[in-house]
Amino acid sequence: MEENKQEQEIDMNHLMKIRREKLEELQQQKKDPFTITKFNKTHSSGEIKDNYETLEQKDVTIAGRLMAKRIMGKASFCHIQDEKGKIQCYVSTNDLGEENYKEFKTYDIGDIVGITGFVFKTKTEEISVHAKKITLLAKSLRPLPEKFHGLKDTDLRYRQRYVDLIVNPEVKETFLLRTKLIKEIRRILDEKGYLEVETPILNTILGGANARPFITHHNTLDIDMYLRIANELYLKRLIVGGFEKVYEMGRMFRNEGMDIKHNPEFTCIELYSAYQDYHDMMDITEEIISTMAKNVLGTTKITYQGTEIDLTPGWRRITMIDSIKKETGIDFNEINTDEEAMQVAKKLEVEINPIKITRGEIINQIFEAKVEETLIQPTFICDYPVEVSPLTKRKPEDKRLTERFELFIGAREYANAYSELNDPIDQYGRFLKQVEAREAGDEEANMMDDDFIMALEYGMPPTGGLGIGIDRLIMLLTDSASIRDVLLFPTMKPLN
Repeated sequence: MEENKQEQEIDMNHLMKIRREKLEELQQQKKDPFTITKFNKTHSSGEIKDNYETLEQKDVTIAGRLMAKRIMGKASFCHIQDEKGKIQCYVSTNDLGEENYKEFKTYDIGDIVGITGFVFKTKTEEISVHAKKITLLAKSLRPLPEKFHGLKDTDLRYRQRYVDLIVNPEVKETFLLRTKLIKEIRRILDEKGYLEVETPILNTILGGANARPFITHHNTLDIDMYLRIANELYLKRLIVGGFEKVYEMGRMFRNEGMDIKHNPEFTCIELYSAYQDYHDMMDITEEIISTMAKNVLGTTKITYQGTEIDLTPGWRRITMIDSIKKETGIDFNEINTDEEAMQVAKKLEVEINPIKITRGEIINQIFEAKVEETLIQPTFICDYPVEVSPLTKRKPEDKRLTERFELFIGAREYANAYSELNDPIDQYGRFLKQVEAREAGDEEANMMDDDFIMALEYGMPPTGGLGIGIDRLIMLLTDSASIRDVLLFPTMKPLN
């Protein structure tokens, strides 16, 4: 295995040496492609194919990467790849002249070229460009992966996304689809009157979610700062300030584990609407996701990793306690103490985090262990315990629970929403509990945010708030197995 690797490295070095020699020869002839600053292309490959009837026999200028070349004496065929796909070009001595044709034959796969010529169909009815002039725009000094095998090593694909995009066209389609889906989210919210805003990424106080942060240092202020784990508290300040509907889509940063569902930096959208509650947030969550699927994918019935998922509106809504009862037969409405809850966990053989041993925390841990994996079709799990919902309004009929839901599809969480807590006194007490948990060793607990308490003291209207993990949602709608498949440049451990 090691010998094969060494042989491949020797071959690569040899090929790169040849390509550099070709570049040096061009430079000596005053034909250095890297001195070209601009090239006026008139059409893409897709435009030519889509408009053949009107472009037939007319001159066009295209530009892209040389992906294949078939030399046949005094005439050749090649394929040029641009953003919209590939198109065949016919190149001959008669059109280019002996000298220019000879130079074309020295071009390497991967070179960037510009071609001017007229549009026609070959005998096999393939839409092509009959080249009149070819310009080398950039020299590829490193060969692409082997022609027939492409780039299959997933680790290498993520590290060298630029090569992945060149040799695996379906990858580009995933990211084009990602862009369309994100645009659809913005369209829906903009039409509903939501205002898109921007809030700080560098925070002096950790809050808005339970997560371990990335810590940095501000030299001028000489203080440690945190990359945001959520933008919730800033957005709710804007509700206090008088904006009634706001949202922000952007990067969040959490210093936690990495797997097929988690990347240290990820895209999330949070939105807040005054005078609404978590029931309204369920409605808009269902509308956003089902509309994205319908308008971009053309259907609300999708397949994710072999499992059929129906996103048609009318999703199931069930409380956390009822979902546990359905799967285990245990009704936590009849269990009132921490000790009783711990006995239930032992009976169900659920291992409990030793620093999270209250009744509410145990209910949440039992749910995660026994229920989550059963939630395949879209399901809103509602009414979370107050201990795991420090920013959520309590349910009037049971103060131990909150007006909170999470959306699960395919046994994964996709959204988290609340009837937002707007009582500054209650919020202060919740923050104190979080501070105690942090001092007891819970690195994911919130800090005290006195300024946010002050904001609430000025008065915040009843408000519904929602957060959706964009990357995980894109995974679902593009049938991607890993979060790294939907991030252009996922976080990777350096090779050296």
